[in-house]
Order: sequence, then C-alpha cells, then structure tokens
Amino acid sequence: MTTWFARVPLRARLVAIIVLLLALGLVVAAVATRTVVSNYLVDEMDQQLKQAAREVTDLVNPAETSPRIPSEYVLVVRDVDGATYPFAWQQTIDKYGTPQVPDEQATDAAGRGLETFTTGSTGGQVATQWRVASVPVLVSTGGGAQQGTAYVALPLAGVEETVKFLTRSLLASGVGIVVLGGVAAYLLVHRSLRPLRRIESTAAAIAAGDLSQRIPEQPATTEVGSLSHSLNTMLAQIEQAFAVQEASELRMRRFVSDASHELRTPVATIKGYGELYRMGALDTSDKVHDTMGRIEDSARRMGTLVNDLLVLARLDEGRPLRREPVDLVAVARDAAQDLHALDPTRTVSVTGLRPGGVAPSNLEVTGDGDRLRQVLTNLVGNVARHTPAGSPAEIALGTAADGQVLLEVRDHGPGVSADQAGKIFERFYRADSSRNRESGGSGLGLAIVAAIVGAHRGHVDVAPTPGGGLTVRVLLPAGPRYDAASSSSR
Repeated sequence: MTTWFARVPLRARLVAIIVLLLALGLVVAAVATRTVVSNYLVDEMDQQLKQAAREVTDLVNPAETSPRIPSEYVLVVRDVDGATYPFAWQQTIDKYGTPQVPDEQATDAAGRGLETFTTGSTGGQVATQWRVASVPVLVSTGGGAQQGTAYVALPLAGVEETVKFLTRSLLASGVGIVVLGGVAAYLLVHRSLRPLRRIESTAAAIAAGDLSQRIPEQPATTEVGSLSHSLNTMLAQIEQAFAVQEASELRMRRFVSDASHELRTPVATIKGYGELYRMGALDTSDKVHDTMGRIEDSARRMGTLVNDLLVLARLDEGRPLRREPVDLVAVARDAAQDLHALDPTRTVSVTGLRPGGVAPSNLEVTGDGDRLRQVLTNLVGNVARHTPAGSPAEIALGTAADGQVLLEVRDHGPGVSADQAGKIFERFYRADSSRNRESGGSGLGLAIVAAIVGAHRGHVDVAPTPGGGLTVRVLLPAGPRYDAASSSSR
C-alpha cells in the first residue's frame, strides 16, 4: 500500500489528502450536529413531560373515558394489581399505539422520581419509541383510593423524523461540499504546482543536454521561489563548469596535437640522420661533423620545447610560487641589455609610461623573481624574433590608475591584426602561421607569459604601438612600496 501510494503523482496525493480531510471533518461535524440536535429535542420533550407529570395531581379514575390530559400526550395508569389503563386521543393511539410501560411496583416508580426514560411501542401505524416520565397517583377503585403510577408519554416520531431529515440534509450538503472542495482543491493544487511542473520540464530538458535552460523566477518569499533561485544558481555553475571542462578538453586535445607536431620534426630529423649514419652515407668527417651539428640543434630545440611544456604543466597544476620582493626596474634593465646583446644594432630603452617619461628608480612587486624574469625574457625574445633587425624597442614601467604595476614592452615591427591579437596568448599559436622553427618559434613564449602573469594574479594583453608595432601590457599587483616620487613624472 505504501509503495503504491508513493507512485501516485504529488498533485493527486494532495487532492486526495485534502478531500479525505474535508470528508472526515464533515463526518465529524455531521455526527456532532446530529447528536447535539437530537439531544436538544429530547431534552425539550423531557421538560414537557416533567411539566405534564407534575400536573397529574387529580385522582385518576379508570372508569372515566374522557380524562383531562393534554391532547399530544398519552397517559398510562397502572394500579396496584398491575392493570394498565391508557388515556389519549384516539387518533394518537391509532397512529402511534401505546407506550410499553415497565412492569414495576409503585414504590419503584416513586423512587425514580421524574427521571425520564425511553421505551418501545405497542400497536399503531407508525413504529416509534416513546419518551416517558412517571409520577405516583391515587387510583379510585371499588375498595377506595389506592396508590398507583401514572406514566406520561410522548412519541419520539417527530424527533426521529427531524433527526432523519437533518441527517439527509447533512449528508447531501456534505457530499456537495466534498465534491466542490475536491474540484477546488484540484484546481488550486494544479495551479500551485505549476512552478514545479516547470522545474520538471526544465530538468528534463537539462537531462537531454540543454544546459542553457533556466527555471522561471518566482517570489523569493515562497519555497518554490527559493528552490528556483537555488536551482538556477546551481545550473549556472554547472553550465560554467561544463563550458570550462569542454574548453579545457579542447585545449588539451589541441595542446597534445600541437606538441606531437612540434616534437615530431626534431625527432624525425634525429632519426633520419641516424639512418644515414647507419647506412654509411656519412663517409667523410665533414659530413659527420655537419650531421652531428644538426642533430645537436634538433635536440636543443626539442629540449627547449620540453622545458616550455614542463613550465606550462607546473603552472597549470597551480604549484605555489615563491613570494619575495622583486624590483621590476632592475629586471627590465637586464632584459633590455639581453635584447641589445641579441641585436647590437637595435636601440632598447627603459622608460616611463608617458612619452619621454623617465623610468622609476624602483618599482617593486611581490612574486617569483625567476618567473618574472622569464616573462621579460620571453617578451624581448619575441621582439627579437618577429621585428626587423635594428628597429627600436622600449620597456616602459609605471603604475596604472587603479594602483597596479604596469609594464609595457613596445616594438615597432609589423604588428598583428585584431584577430591575431585575440589568439596571441594561446599555446602553439604563431601569428605568421609558419611552421619553420627558425622564424616562427614554437608558439609557447607568450602562452608562458600569460600563465606566469595569471599565477601572480595579474593580467596581460596586447595593443597596437602608436606609429606601428605591437605593445604587450602586463598588469601586476603592486608590492608594499615603490618609488612614488619617480613615478609621478610618468
């Protein structure tokens, strides 16, 4: 029974419970009303009987045929010999018969007093019960007046008819109320559960794979409203988590594909030269020396790629970085010297953010010094690789409007398009789409820059350099101190 009830829909259960409770309440109310009304009517009849019994004070003569008694009453007199004599209108006796009085002595009846009781009926056309009250009387006989008992009775037919009519009325009204209440309960429950049906349909759509579905908002003061808000919040987080997971899987697949492609070239080169050596094609020392140089160059490029991949893997794992004061001005000057060493014809300067501004003497951030140096190394290496030889470059430092430290590496090369700028920090992406290792690089330099800056809770983006070129902007949280006097000139 419990299992079957658990499979019934909630709205059907609620309607059934409401109807059952309504019916139970009406049954209790009907029984209580019937009992109260019946008792009230019987009490009223008892008061009439008691009053009539008190008035039976005259000698009752059985020989009389027309005693003075109320027309709605039946009077039964029992003498000392046990004989009974009914006195009533003939119409009452014909219709209801005469009450069955108890076979008792006058002293027993006198001991009962005016306490009323119910008894059956003898004869009559309508079967009914009688309500009876007894009182001692003197009965005239041939030997004189003797003690007897007078029973004053009223038929309960009227009370019974009233109670039956009340019962039918209560039953009819109860059935009508239950039916109307059930219909109203169904409509109200159906309307009240409409938000739950929306939640059900939304959940079905989500189960089918549509994570963009949302539950219509309801007032937050209701349970359904609170549930809708919680579910929408959960759905947003789930959708975001799935989107992040899908994006991560896509990046991972592309990462593995690109890494395999990048490693395949140097591996194939080393394998090819090894086969040449095994086949005896390297028959002179010059050929052996040239081949070993090419193998060494391929191994070096493969080692660089592996190291870059290892750096990205460690950053992706979220390994903690060192937290130490780092002076970006000193790091920028070292990077400028490195770029000048790579191309002595190139003019490289460390400046302030504003045109013609002076670089601050000290600009400190908190972070991993080696990783921040790698950021500058990758950026200046990108400048050296992708801009014409001899073109100038600047490393500008200062503070942004929100108080963060801002570092810009500006070149004056060909720059990149808007579409390329949106992908430039992706792994293995090269703006020139070249797969030539000598000109295009591995495509991991700027990806490492973005990962390191992100690990320092910073941000990196690109913008066009005024006059042509590309500017890489690095924003980092400011350290505990920096040269405010010098930065004010920027």
